[in-house]
Amino acid sequence: MFRFNTAGESHGRALVAIVEGLPAGLAVDVEVINRELARRQWGYGRGGRMKIERDRAELLSGVRHGRTLGSPVALQIENKDWKNWTEVMSAEPTPAGTVPEEKMRRVKRPRPGHADLAGGLKYGARDLRDILERASARETAARVACGALARQLLGLFGVEIRSHVVQLGGVPAKPLEVEWERICAIPEDAPLRCADAETQDSMVALIDGARRQGDTLGGIFEVVARGVVAGLGSHASWDSKLDGRLARALMSIPAVKAVSLGIGVEAAGMPGSLVHDEIGYDPQGRGFTRPTNHAGGLEGGITNGEELRARGYLKPISTLRKPLRSVDIETKAEEEAAFERSDVTAVPAAGVIGEAMVALTLAEAMREKFGGDHVDEMRRNYDSYRDQLREY
Repeated sequence: MFRFNTAGESHGRALVAIVEGLPAGLAVDVEVINRELARRQWGYGRGGRMKIERDRAELLSGVRHGRTLGSPVALQIENKDWKNWTEVMSAEPTPAGTVPEEKMRRVKRPRPGHADLAGGLKYGARDLRDILERASARETAARVACGALARQLLGLFGVEIRSHVVQLGGVPAKPLEVEWERICAIPEDAPLRCADAETQDSMVALIDGARRQGDTLGGIFEVVARGVVAGLGSHASWDSKLDGRLARALMSIPAVKAVSLGIGVEAAGMPGSLVHDEIGYDPQGRGFTRPTNHAGGLEGGITNGEELRARGYLKPISTLRKPLRSVDIETKAEEEAAFERSDVTAVPAAGVIGEAMVALTLAEAMREKFGGDHVDEMRRNYDSYRDQLREY
């Protein structure tokens, strides 16, 4: 079994995560994890929090002398801003009156579009900070760290994963269609990780305008995985279908409101003759071929050996500098929603988080398919299966 879990609050002492199911003997490079954490923080339109945090992961268990032991891997990411929140986020009981009320930063005016009110109703919270601290997208830093471990496993089997922004704030009108080579050519310091320079300039101008107006912007990112072997996932039961698992993983990213695979919703308005990828065969060694990849690398809940392509549709961030109308949960009087530090947009960062979630989902499927207590055993099982595919 391969799985992960995270813990920690936005302004707590640290984020922590545990990854179970990595085989023993996997070489782990902490700097690969830290590079992914830095990529998550990058992007034009990010807010002040990114100037405070310089995320670094610390391995706590499960790795010895640079290699996994086969036991759970635990890691921690320190919150650099903790020193300013020790009283507000203390785990110890705080007797009434010991901390001035104005220093407790209580939240009583829920933000439309956020988990504040729904969570408050569910858990009976009278201070909505109890909800927003965990609901914050800060938690995704831990996911990215877990995803970086999964990527190091996948890399042994030739799997590469990248993301790019295909639309932001409705620009361009039709989301970009970009081949793998152009995605790979996007510089890491590109302001929005967009493959088209002219479109990117328009996006930057749009963000500047939204910032002046105190508004936020959403958009679409695409994650592409290459080198994924055919046969991951299964058609046999609903919860083993890999397309459903990928959709769940991407939809779990804060602010993602829709997910599409391949040509996605566009296929619903097209005739079948233009949707389904025809099949050919190359006797010279390439095996089964497809001139198109409208399915996005998945058919019947199973990978088919083509590029896996998935898109996440991000709503505008729900914390606005120009607050929307809300209600004080105590007085029930109409007031402006609370404001916490926020970004104008986080679509490029969401793409990096999307890469992590795809990596974790694929790693889970690879461990299901090939097993092995040690990475060498997993490799032998994988190689045997590839031989089987070549003989099919």
